[in-house]
Amino acid sequence: MKNLFGKTLILVLGIFLVTGCGKSGAVEIGDKAPDFTLQNMDGKPTNFSEFKGKVVILDFFASWCPPCRQEIPDFIELQKTYGNEGFTMVGVSLVSGQESKDFAAQTGINYPVLVDDGNASGLYGPIRSIPPTFVITKDSKIAKIYIGYRPKAVFENDIKELLK
Repeated sequence: MKNLFGKTLILVLGIFLVTGCGKSGAVEIGDKAPDFTLQNMDGKPTNFSEFKGKVVILDFFASWCPPCRQEIPDFIELQKTYGNEGFTMVGVSLVSGQESKDFAAQTGINYPVLVDDGNASGLYGPIRSIPPTFVITKDSKIAKIYIGYRPKAVFENDIKELLK
């Protein structure tokens, strides 16, 4: 019986090591940013490919998330500063449509907010911690991935570098 348990354990560990060392399914730096279609705050479908040709910061957030709430004023400022220079901020809300709409109005979000239906978060995830933020080049490649809050200067440096 011990021998059978040992062989089973070795087999399970071997499978785990082989599958665990491969690509996790999550996007990585250098990958093409996955395309998706989600509803915007007005309930109209928005395709992520509409932002191709711009530097994009794609931020997955929730209204109840303190770090998410902390970074939104910085994203609003970045949109104001660089929005006419080939940059756009895109938020993907992980809460319901009405809650997202109310939160966006309350915080004064000035950039597109899309409501996730599991599609986008599945393509960019699995999302295990929020906020995950993806910096995307004009040719739709993932340039940077951040998990958790980052100060405005981090994103501003990324934007400036990619707008060159």
